[in-house]
Amino acid sequence: MVAEAEDTEDESYAIDCPVLATERLVMRAPCEADIAQLVELADNRHVAEMLARMPHPYGEAEARAFLAMTRSRRAGIAHALTLAGTDIFVGCAGLNMTDRGLELGYWIGEPYWKRGYATEAAHALVDLAFQRTSIHVLQASTRVINPASRRVIHKCGFQYAGQGMLNSIVAGQVPVERYRLDRKTWISLRNWVHF
Repeated sequence: MVAEAEDTEDESYAIDCPVLATERLVMRAPCEADIAQLVELADNRHVAEMLARMPHPYGEAEARAFLAMTRSRRAGIAHALTLAGTDIFVGCAGLNMTDRGLELGYWIGEPYWKRGYATEAAHALVDLAFQRTSIHVLQASTRVINPASRRVIHKCGFQYAGQGMLNSIVAGQVPVERYRLDRKTWISLRNWVHF
């Protein structure tokens, strides 16, 4: 969870949810107008089984509960990922507070896989986390059977930190690989043109 300052003793995690623009995406707070596209993309077992908190099946009730949660910001911040110039919803990405610290998360709807949108969104959120908070380390994790997510994490400069277990609503207890990116490494990587 990325909490409001009054919700946590550690204000180093407090962060807002600004609109972010990347080369191809506009990342903004999810809204009512996203519900139909959100349901269409999230009601996919292939997506849900890679995530901890996404149920399957996924309908309008689940989408409305997700919107309510994002408004409360009790579980962190979430961005709707939309294609620049079209507002077509392609997925979500966010920063969440876990027992290990601030963690990056993302998912892309299956019709939009293999286009680099997850990497583009992840880079923007990594920068946001280090620019708008005083954290020293950002966390990420992926199911061991998800090589596409692992590639996104590597492209953002995260380093392997071990394995663990994740409780997925859809898949149950599953093994995950954990990664971390420290502020010093992020600063070094920001000086490179491509990483």
